[in-house]
Amino acid sequence: MTRTILNLVFLTSLFAVAAGCGTPKATEPSNTATTPEVANSDNASLSGNITIEGSSTVEPISNRAKEKFNSSFPNVNISVSGQGTGNGFKALGAKECDVSDASRPIKQKELDLCKAAGINFYEVPVAYDGLTIVVNKENDFVNELTVDQLKQIFREDTAAKTWKEVNDAWPDKKIAIYAPGIASGTHDYFVEVIGKKDGKGLRADEQTMLSEDDKALVTGVKGDKFAIGFFGFSYYDANNDELKAVSIINPDSSKAVAPSMASIESGEYAPFSRPLFIYVNSESYQRAEVKEFVDYYLENVVSIVKDASYVPLPADVYALAKAHIVKDLSGSHYLDSEGNKRDGSVTEVYVEENLPE
Repeated sequence: MTRTILNLVFLTSLFAVAAGCGTPKATEPSNTATTPEVANSDNASLSGNITIEGSSTVEPISNRAKEKFNSSFPNVNISVSGQGTGNGFKALGAKECDVSDASRPIKQKELDLCKAAGINFYEVPVAYDGLTIVVNKENDFVNELTVDQLKQIFREDTAAKTWKEVNDAWPDKKIAIYAPGIASGTHDYFVEVIGKKDGKGLRADEQTMLSEDDKALVTGVKGDKFAIGFFGFSYYDANNDELKAVSIINPDSSKAVAPSMASIESGEYAPFSRPLFIYVNSESYQRAEVKEFVDYYLENVVSIVKDASYVPLPADVYALAKAHIVKDLSGSHYLDSEGNKRDGSVTEVYVEENLPE
């Protein structure tokens, strides 16, 4: 009996040793399986609220950044609102948002508002956009326009009433205009192209509907055969089956160029290719959830921008933006010491020596 018990003990020990001496591959899946749980647990511990205000053009990019970030950090609540670039800068200056989306660089009066409130910010270019001129899908007479023709249609001092006034071969039908409102950076950029030199603004008569909501502009042009409007390329791209993009005569080459990812990136789509920005409150960046989000945004910016149907900037620009944040270099590259706007491509203007000392 004793020998039988000893044999059983021996066999049990032998099986235990054999089980412990199995190949490592048997235990690797369980270790691998628990690793994401640990990572998810760590990510889930990050919480807080982030408020993003501003440009409706940049809104799809920040929304995509939010979606991707929340897939890894589900307990950070991010609010994204696209009520216009000007309203975004007002919110930044009033300490009502952590990040301001902008479809143009900050203006001196907006910078002064931030200074008065003791707010410093990081200026971060995130993408190229092409301001896209669109007409109704059934419009069979407008295929391309010159900048001068755009002035004739959109400016307050010319304000053509009918298409025939723009081109004698076109219909004698009233032009219905759908354009971004005055709080929109897209509005500002368009006016800069067609009226800045002459000090003229966008028309605001009974034939013009202004709105900061790009979706309302899309709906307006879709519903009127003789309508024309403009907004960011991504909104056209999302509705290209129901809208018609108008080619623009490049003032330098005299060639008609249609908006596309390629023509925007190359600069051929002139004068309506432009950079887009986010402005980050540097004090907000000290909060863990904001820092994690902004760092994630920049680390994944190329995929985020492409997912939102925009064009990524050169890698050097993103690298410089990251370096500026690390070195806590705040302020705008686009305003000189006297408050004048610097002109030039993003790679020419977005350089460290253009930051205030």
